[in-house]
Amino acid sequence: MASKEIEKEIPTYITLYKDGTVDRPRQTPYAAPSLDGTPHVSSKDIIISQNPSISARLYLPKPLPQTHKLPILVYFHGGGFFFESAFSELYHNYFNTFVSRLPVLVVSVEYRLAPEHYLPAAYDDCFAALQWVASHSSNNTTEPWLIDYGDFSRIFIGGDSAGGNIVHNVAMRAGSEALEEGGNVNLLGAIYVHPYFYSSEAIGSESVSEHEKSLGYIVWDFVYPNAPGGINNPMVNPFAPGAPSLASLGCSKILVCLAGNDSIRDRGVWFFEGLNKSGWKGKSELFEEAGEDHVYHIFHPETEKAKKITDRMASFILD
Repeated sequence: MASKEIEKEIPTYITLYKDGTVDRPRQTPYAAPSLDGTPHVSSKDIIISQNPSISARLYLPKPLPQTHKLPILVYFHGGGFFFESAFSELYHNYFNTFVSRLPVLVVSVEYRLAPEHYLPAAYDDCFAALQWVASHSSNNTTEPWLIDYGDFSRIFIGGDSAGGNIVHNVAMRAGSEALEEGGNVNLLGAIYVHPYFYSSEAIGSESVSEHEKSLGYIVWDFVYPNAPGGINNPMVNPFAPGAPSLASLGCSKILVCLAGNDSIRDRGVWFFEGLNKSGWKGKSELFEEAGEDHVYHIFHPETEKAKKITDRMASFILD
């Protein structure tokens, strides 16, 4: 049988064929949720929207608190905007470990992926998911875990890699659009874990001569081929000419987490320093783990260094 013609690809990551089919060789398998699957965590899947298709996996710690409600973490998974899933083995295992260490209600969002749905679809989906969560503050929707156990005065957003980029764009949008009319809703904080940012100019350890061939450049072109401004679109370059000021970020505290061996580590520093010069009035924190690579804690959530970053997130959320 003749091989299919390739439309475009990022070798070893994703291939789009001319017949519209897509291969994602790094995608990890689906994992089922479980109300009683682990000693310390319950999980279930819910539908947020049919059109567009947005869903989520919810996680609750066990035993449940009897006298107080839990902070809510709305989470956006990584995967370059084109692979991985809130329902994958990788993220399911991560959140089972995460929630066993941290008393928080997690809403892990399943958003639409490129190339079937190019950006800004993922941004729109994730903001819609946050609005859906916030809508439960006035009890006008039907997800009992949120109504019964969620503290809407302590909502956080978080994400890793591409998900960290989504965190930023959702936080910017939350600074100008209401999450919920009425109700006691407060987007308190944002957690940027190994966030993906880029620009046309190389910074730090990035190669000037190879910059336009780098993975950061290639990914953006793949997932948002018609982005106004290209790699200097404000959604990936928050300091591009004409980009909205970070002073308008819609949360009061931010934690940026980095890994010392991560190829985009310097971009995280670049963002953190720019944030602190932007006029934003919130509180910013930086956490870096030396000697570790990109999203090490997602791949190996049981390690001591993974527990260390989880404990830092816990202090940020519970403080």
